[in-house]
Amino acid sequence: MTTATEPEQVQGEAPTAPPFILYLDGQEYAEEMSGLAVWVSDLLLPVYGREVTSQQPWCPRWWEHLEAVARLHGLWLAWQELTDPAAGASGPAVWHRDHVGPVLAELRSPSGPFAGCKAGSHRAKAAPTAEPYDTGRAV
Repeated sequence: MTTATEPEQVQGEAPTAPPFILYLDGQEYAEEMSGLAVWVSDLLLPVYGREVTSQQPWCPRWWEHLEAVARLHGLWLAWQELTDPAAGASGPAVWHRDHVGPVLAELRSPSGPFAGCKAGSHRAKAAPTAEPYDTGRAV
């Protein structure tokens, strides 16, 4: 199964967590996305992927939905931590209860990031907009 490369650790210091993917860019982002894509296609979807329906959409180009990338990366980080033997015997149960169910429910919701995507096709979702905040405005 796919795991992240362990970051170098200075003796006596606590291990550092891998950075969240939204904080990465360039080559670092590409490398992290590559690992995430392998994990999604080789572990997550074969084990937890259910039939695609209008009530449970999935986008075959999930990586083009930034919300999906963020949620799936968080899920992958939790999987790496909670399936490690150091997490104890209940680590995988915690991952199932607290992570995979809620993340997949959000992603596959009819109003989630894949709304409008159908099996075999991708449709970009328009993000809401916000007007610029006027810093001179009195509160």
